[in-house]
Amino acid sequence: MRTSIRTAGVLAALLALGATGCAGGRTTQDFPPPPTDLTSTDPAGTDSVNTDLVGTDSVNNVRLVAYAGCDEMTEGLRRAAARNVTPWGFGDAMFYAARSDVAATAKQAMPEQQSHSTTNTHEAGVDEPDLVKTDGDRVITVTGGVLRVVDAKTRKLTGTLRLVAQDQAGDQSWVQAGLLVHGDRALVLFEGGGIIPFGATATARVAAGGPRYVLVDLSGEPRVLGAMTVHGQHVDARQAGSTVRLVVRSQPEIAFPAPKENASERELLEDNREAVLSAPADAWLPSYDVESGDASRTERVGCDRVSHPGRFTGTSMLTVHTIDLAAATPFGSPAPIAVAADGDTVYGTAGSLYVTSNPRWWGAHPIDVAPAPGSSSAAPTATPGVPPERTEVHRFDVSTPGAPRYVTSGSVPGRLLNQYSLSEYDGHLRVATTSGDEVLGASPGAGESGVYVLDAGTLARTGSVTGLGKGERIYAVRFADGLGYVVTFRQTDPLYALDLRDPAAPKVTGELKITGFSAYLHPAGEGRLVGIGQEASEVGRVLGTQISLFDVSDPAAPAVLSRFHRKGSGSEAEWDPHAFLYWPATGLAVLPLRNRAGGMAGSAALTLRVGDREITELGVVTHPRSPARSGFAPADQGIRRSLVIGADLWTVSGSGLKVSDAATLADRAWIPFT
Repeated sequence: MRTSIRTAGVLAALLALGATGCAGGRTTQDFPPPPTDLTSTDPAGTDSVNTDLVGTDSVNNVRLVAYAGCDEMTEGLRRAAARNVTPWGFGDAMFYAARSDVAATAKQAMPEQQSHSTTNTHEAGVDEPDLVKTDGDRVITVTGGVLRVVDAKTRKLTGTLRLVAQDQAGDQSWVQAGLLVHGDRALVLFEGGGIIPFGATATARVAAGGPRYVLVDLSGEPRVLGAMTVHGQHVDARQAGSTVRLVVRSQPEIAFPAPKENASERELLEDNREAVLSAPADAWLPSYDVESGDASRTERVGCDRVSHPGRFTGTSMLTVHTIDLAAATPFGSPAPIAVAADGDTVYGTAGSLYVTSNPRWWGAHPIDVAPAPGSSSAAPTATPGVPPERTEVHRFDVSTPGAPRYVTSGSVPGRLLNQYSLSEYDGHLRVATTSGDEVLGASPGAGESGVYVLDAGTLARTGSVTGLGKGERIYAVRFADGLGYVVTFRQTDPLYALDLRDPAAPKVTGELKITGFSAYLHPAGEGRLVGIGQEASEVGRVLGTQISLFDVSDPAAPAVLSRFHRKGSGSEAEWDPHAFLYWPATGLAVLPLRNRAGGMAGSAALTLRVGDREITELGVVTHPRSPARSGFAPADQGIRRSLVIGADLWTVSGSGLKVSDAATLADRAWIPFT
């Protein structure tokens, strides 16, 4: 799911870059923390919110409350969902916004003394799913529905496991998958539904409605140990040690009546509301299937494991599954927890898991908690107003291996670019958002951005700085300890340097304007940033991949030291940080590069040397092209990833693995995926 959103967002962004705008003024505001508990309990025992969740510009603390039982949960969810159902069901409320998922890495996650690189992740010690992993001794990949293990020393394929079958329904091998690894166990994450496990018949489909997570034993020839299929949509996953947290989003499974002939929209709506108001608890309770050996079972999240915020839509549920890759029975223990909330972005640290959503992008409207028992259950008749843009933030404590513990919730104005717009540091959460840009009904050039500093314990606002890039939107964010960097763009690229060391008084310390934009920022030594994005003309038309070296040693005067431009090209690293490799020991930087004029052909891995004051090109690595074939997706998607093991540079494509000399790029081995 994340891949398709990223790709759609980038294409939409590139098409829209001709719009004009300029950086404007900004304001810094200090806020005393609001009360940490903004709910009160009425005599009947139901919570009511005394601060509007989405109607003011202040950050609201949205306390989640566990349901007392299934009856209370069902009643509350029915009423909320009845308010948000449409004549056509929940389709409108499930709208996904096309937005770019460009990113900026907050910290250098790889210790320099390591002899091999790791996945380029947001936070040190918190792994993220990707299509390749290495521990320095072996390289593990999952492409085309096949898991492969390669010995790094001999450069020989030592194990192959087909996980996705091909049947009469068509070629399934294009399906997107990611990997998480701990020791001799790998978790393969198939994000989309409709996956046919290898060995199944065409009529025995599994996971038709949701993602599938497969546990594989790597101690010998790879073999499947078990699997879990969830009924919903994969949001994201994070791993710390052997513990994996999976975040899944689901919507109520309600059988709406067939539309009556010549029925009006009002009649259709009333029929759907009646269906919602009579739906059982199981319609909302997320379910999942667990397979182990020849046995399988279906589990459902219990009512006692579901919480709700003071205001919620009833149209979706977030479930957090905990999987211990070192456990004998990793699936279903501990039991998952669920929250009656929306979510589309996950950010994780070693001790916290944040899930955020923007109600306006989902198109749903929050409702107060359920009425007291015995009161009327009729759906509200008032037409709800469209809420302004706000990002809701839910924080969970994941500092222990067991099930996560809910801590608190809050919200900020605007919407996130991606997870890199979030950063937890020194007891605070920094959140960068854009308001008023590229939303339904927004005026062209109305956007502006800000950074909000929240107390991590309460998510109450401590301070903020707003008014960044008026008429523009955020393209990249990177936080580094007490500092922050924000790139906005519409016609030129202002890079803002921020001092966040005083949480109550964050401020802009410097600003740099250049043509083009950086869509991804990466640390490159003390006082240096590498920006990956697009060069652009003076009117904002993109011209091709641009890699910039910034000097940010003086926060008051950020400067550009060197720029490398490849005309008419683009890189996956612009929207997916996993595609970028930076090796501090030698200054080696590698990113996939595709010539737009060449379509799917012409992909290569561009290798650069990042020095203290300049960027120089070392050369390119290419792979043999796969033979053309018919089907939904192309057989050759080009080079996607790169990694370093000792003195070797490994590059990964759908065709195979190539090993090159990391210093000279001389070919050392080619391992085809046949």
